Parts: sequence; structure tokens; C-alpha cells
Amino acid sequence: MADQGTEPAGQQPDGAEAPSFADALSAAARKSGLGRVAPGETPTRGALLSAIGGVRGLVESILPGLLFLVVFTITQQVLPSVLAPFAVAVVFIVVRLVTRQPVTSAVAGALGIAISAALALWSGRAEDNFVPGFVVNVIMIVAMVVSIAVKRPLIGVVVGLLTGDPDWRADAAKYRVALVATILWAVLPALRLAVQLPLYLASQAGALGATKLIMGVPLYAILLWVTWLLIRSAWTAPRAADAPPSA
Repeated sequence: MADQGTEPAGQQPDGAEAPSFADALSAAARKSGLGRVAPGETPTRGALLSAIGGVRGLVESILPGLLFLVVFTITQQVLPSVLAPFAVAVVFIVVRLVTRQPVTSAVAGALGIAISAALALWSGRAEDNFVPGFVVNVIMIVAMVVSIAVKRPLIGVVVGLLTGDPDWRADAAKYRVALVATILWAVLPALRLAVQLPLYLASQAGALGATKLIMGVPLYAILLWVTWLLIRSAWTAPRAADAPPSA
């Protein structure tokens, strides 16, 4: 018989509420790149570096793609070109485990690399290593476009969750800035597809690897910085009603 005062397994203690869906969304928003800097603060280089994962995150993002490009350029073989990045991704997981760091991002990266490698090995075409990236870009475009179509620009939704501002759409300036920022987040993956799909169709795996590196972290960092500046201009602008009366 269970001791009095203990709660049955799987139940919340008296007075404690299970996290709501909104709470879960807010937590996810805080873990995003935008969540690294409060919308009212001026973004700094340190904050930007933190938003893209810090030095370790940069290495984990760039090294697998760079390794694919180098190995494929030297060998022109699919097997070593796709297995080398996966081996490095596994090393990243081991390093995080040894140093007692969170492994979620490293495991997700390794899983993505494994799927890409499997596709390339199954087809025998090195350029198929980039197909999952195309799918991710398409999903990003669809998500942004749908959010705009339903008049809830996704960047505004994220910032609203971060700031606890559910009424941001009622502010014309905030809505307009969120709309522009969301359009920019749709333009980046569209630009990637416009450049990389012709290379894929032309079976230019080496050029695909190079353009993915160039259009990956560098453009993401620039877009993140611009988004911060846009959001800050609207979320910190004084309202007319709050302005002190003129003499």
C-alpha cells in the first residue's frame, strides 16, 4: 500500500498543472536562434555566436559539409565522401557525452547526415546527399508562406511567445515588421533552392557542397542579425499613447 502523501506515478502533485501547449511553444521559441536575444535588446557579436551554437556549434555545422567537399574532390567516390562526415558526427556525440554536454543537437545532426548518406549510397549518386536539405528548405518556405496567408507571420508568432505579447498583431508596426521578417525567412531557402537545384540536376556534387557551405551558416547568421534589428525597431518603439505630452 502506498504511503500517504505520495502521488501515484504519472500524476501531477496537488496544485501543480501540466505544462500547456502554449508553454511548450514558448520553451521551443526560447531555444531558437531568436530566443538567444530578447527582442528589446541590441544584438551583439557574442549573442549572434551563441544563437548559431557557439564555436562548437559552428564546427559541428561546417566541418561535415567541408569534409564531404574535400573527400569528394580528392576521391570522386561516393562511399568515403558520405561516410567521413558521418564518422565526424559520431565523434561530436562522443565528445559531448564525455564532456557532459547536451547531445540533442549532435544526435539530430548525425541523424540528418546518416539519412543523407543512406540516400547517396542507395542511388550511387553523390549529389543525392543533398536531397534532405532540399526537403528542409521546401518545408521552411511552406511554413512561412502559410503563416503569411493566415495572417500570422511565423516570426511574429515566435517573438510574441518570447515576449508574452499575444496581441502583437493588433499593433500595425509590429505586424508589418513581422511580415517583412517572415518574408525574408522564406526568401533565404528559396534562394538556396534556386542556386542548388540546377547544380543537382546537372550532377555537380562538388559545386553543391561548396554552395551549401557558402549559403548555410554565413547567410543564416546575416538573416538572424537583420531579423533581430527589425524586431527591435518595432518591439521597442514608443507608442504614441505612451509618449509624454508636448509642452
